[in-house]
Amino acid sequence: MSTKMTEKDWAAALDVFQASLPRRGDKGRDDRLFLEAMHYFSVHNISWRALPDRFGKWNSVWKRFDRLSKAGVFETFFEHLAALSSSAHLIQMFDSTVVRAHVSAAGAKGGRTAKRSAARAAASPPKFT
Repeated sequence: MSTKMTEKDWAAALDVFQASLPRRGDKGRDDRLFLEAMHYFSVHNISWRALPDRFGKWNSVWKRFDRLSKAGVFETFFEHLAALSSSAHLIQMFDSTVVRAHVSAAGAKGGRTAKRSAARAAASPPKFT
């Protein structure tokens, strides 16, 4: 599966992205480089720190992503992109990265799982002295 975008695709994505940005606040330095970093991040399934140097400082990319996410820019961006497509209503995406559970969520509280029956507990001597 090829994940390379054509220049025509980039031009359309940049137009929609720039239209989705908030009117207030600091504008990004290079929107295409930022979108390429997001594309690389999602395609290669890496951590933020593993972003190649050609995208700039990983922390700057993450901060911009975080700020734009909180502002709802990506929801608007994807809604606008979907409006350009005649078949977008047929596609649904489920991203498993948002449903990761913490390692401690794998099971219930530790300890004895089977309960002793009441009759057996009554017949046995107390466990203390």
